[in-house]
Amino acid sequence: RRVCVFTEDSILEPLCFPEQPPDVPSAPSLCSQHVLLQTDVLLKHLLLEHKLVIADVRLIADLPRYLLYWKGRFLEQPVTDFCSVIKTNSTGPVEKQDEYFLLCDILPEDRLLREKLQQKRLEEVLEQQQRERDDTSFHRVCMFCSEEFSGNRSSLLNHMAREHSFSIGLPDNIVYCNEFLDTLQSKLDNLQCLYCEKTFRDKTTLKDHMRKKAHRRINASNHDYDRFYVINYLELGKTWEEVQSEDDRELVDEEDDDWSDWRAHPVSAVCLFCDHQSDTMEQIYSHMKDVHGFDLHKLRTDLNLRFYQQVKLVNFIRRQIHQSRCYGCQEKFETRADVLGHIVAEGHVMQLPEVSAWDQPQYYFPTYENDALLCALSDSDQDEAGETSHGEDVPVIAEDVSNLRALKQSSVLNQLLKNTRSCS
Repeated sequence: RRVCVFTEDSILEPLCFPEQPPDVPSAPSLCSQHVLLQTDVLLKHLLLEHKLVIADVRLIADLPRYLLYWKGRFLEQPVTDFCSVIKTNSTGPVEKQDEYFLLCDILPEDRLLREKLQQKRLEEVLEQQQRERDDTSFHRVCMFCSEEFSGNRSSLLNHMAREHSFSIGLPDNIVYCNEFLDTLQSKLDNLQCLYCEKTFRDKTTLKDHMRKKAHRRINASNHDYDRFYVINYLELGKTWEEVQSEDDRELVDEEDDDWSDWRAHPVSAVCLFCDHQSDTMEQIYSHMKDVHGFDLHKLRTDLNLRFYQQVKLVNFIRRQIHQSRCYGCQEKFETRADVLGHIVAEGHVMQLPEVSAWDQPQYYFPTYENDALLCALSDSDQDEAGETSHGEDVPVIAEDVSNLRALKQSSVLNQLLKNTRSCS
C-alpha cells in the first residue's frame, strides 16, 4: 500500500510560460501635472514622460481643457486610433528604438475640439470686453502725466492719444485693458522704451528718447500684446496680421473694377479749441466758426496764405494751446481750460501774432501725428499760381554760381541753423 504525500512544493498541473504580449503601443496615460506647469515646461514633460507630441500648440485656445479631453479619450481607446506613431532610429537595434505619438488637427475629432475651444474662448473674451465697456469704476493715472481718470477706460485712452500722441488702438478693440496698461506701466517703471524696448539710465533720458525718436507707440512685433486685441481671437490659428493680409489679397484678386459704391472713411478732424470731431472738413470749419468764432477761410484770404503757411499756422496754434499759452498775446496759463477761457474773454480768437512768430520751419512738423485737419487744407490752383508768383523766397540754384557766399547767406539751411541756435 502506497501513501502519496503532497507537500507545498508539489505541482498538480502542467506549467507554461506567460505569453508574450503583442507589440502594440501603450497609451500615454496623462497625469495631472499639466494643471501646474507652464506651457514650455509642460510640453517638455509630455515629450519625455509620455512620448506625446502635440502639433501647433500655440493655436490651441485652452490647452488645459484640450489635454483633459484627450486624457479621457486615451483611457477609452488605443492611442493609435488617434495618434500617428513615429519610430525613432528605425534602422538601429530594437532596444535602441523608441516610439512617439503625434496628435494633430488632421484628425477630424481633434480639429473639431480645437474649433470648439476657440469659439468658447471668443465668447469669454467678448463677455469680458462688454464688462469693461460697461464698467464705471475704472480709475487710473495717465502714464505720461499726473492727470487722473475715472469712469470709463475710453477717457484715459483718448487722452493719451490726443495729449501725448500715444495710441494703443480704439477702446472697442481692446480687452483686458487694466492688465494691458499694467504691462506698459511696468516697462516705463523699468525705464524701458515701449517701442524699441531698450533700457535707459533715468526717466528724463527715456522721455527724450521716446519723443525724439517718435517711439510713443507699442511694438507690433511683440506678440505678448496679441492677447489684448479682440481681433486675435476671431479665427482659429490666425493672428491679426494674417487676417489683414488675407483681406488685402482679396482686394488685389478682385477683378471687379467698379468703384461706384466706394466711400471714403470719415476723416474725424479735431477742432483747434475743443475735443469736438467731425466727419467732414466742411463740418469742422463750420463748428470752429459758429462755436468759437474762428474763421480759417477768412484768415487764409485776408493774409493770402499759401498751403504750407496754412500748415505752419495750424501747427503753431495746436502747439500753443497744447502748452496752455495764448497764441495771440503769448500769455501762459496753468491749464488748457484757462487759456481757452482767456482767448474767448479777451477776443483773441482771430488775433494772430506777427507772421514771423509762426511762419517758421519748426512748424512744418505737426503737433499731433494724426492731425486730420492738415490733410484737408486748401490747395487750389490759385494757391499753386500764388506759389509761383510769390516764390522769390525760394532760392533757385543755377549751374553757374557766381556768388557762392551770397547764396550761403540766403540759404534755407542757414536759416534753420540760426533758429536752432537761438532755441538752444
